[in-house]
Amino acid sequence: MTRGTPRLSLTGSPLIRLLVRLAEVDAPDSKQAFAERLSHWLSWTDAISLSAALKSSESSAHPAPRPGGAAASGSPAQRPAASPEVLEANRQRAALEKTLPFEPTEARPRSSRPGHRPEPAPEAAVDFPSHRRHYFARQQAMDMTVTALRSHLRSLLAQRSPEMARLAAVDAVMEQALGERERSLLSAVPVLLERRFEQLRRAALVEAETAESSDLASSPTPSIVSDAAFPGAWLTTFRQDMHSVLLAELDLRWQPIDGLLEALRAQPLP
Repeated sequence: MTRGTPRLSLTGSPLIRLLVRLAEVDAPDSKQAFAERLSHWLSWTDAISLSAALKSSESSAHPAPRPGGAAASGSPAQRPAASPEVLEANRQRAALEKTLPFEPTEARPRSSRPGHRPEPAPEAAVDFPSHRRHYFARQQAMDMTVTALRSHLRSLLAQRSPEMARLAAVDAVMEQALGERERSLLSAVPVLLERRFEQLRRAALVEAETAESSDLASSPTPSIVSDAAFPGAWLTTFRQDMHSVLLAELDLRWQPIDGLLEALRAQPLP
């Protein structure tokens, strides 16, 4: 990025803003309207399916009476306790969040003999491929969890009213139409993280080499600088960055879940 160039404002998702910050690039806002940008992601067959879902039950869809009158307005004092589907969604999200931090195997057993000390693992904690595998594994876990939960919530929503059934049908079409494109774009996130990894490691190497050169006069046999010898602060910083990106991606993937849960709250069972 050219020094002195003002960074353009960005109104995208937290994930996009975080990736832009880590990559240290300018990301201008799109001048296209949301509907225009979305049209580039939808094929003509997707458009037909979406139109059919929007028109389904249109003749019979009408506002269903909301039980409880004013009590169903959602005021904080009268809002009901969390529903079973909300509790289950929260449980599944919490389970995913627990698996997001990268936890390298610090040691591995060399022998099963009692009392034998474990052999330290090689540089698995300092290479990027191990981090890439972790990120892809977390993406797969998020994708499987969100897909299954989203389908379950749609089935619940379809039982509430014709309007809610239509909303569930629209969500199913959007998932099918946009899911593959979303997965393709998100698969590129580890590429950006690898650049961040190398950037931090190079900076640490330069710093270590500079510190070593200043001691050449007093040390006749200087040691060879190795990035495996000083994982230290730079690796901690990278893992914190990767964890933040995973959390932001989980937030992004969870948006349809939040929308379906809100629809279920707004249309309770009679």
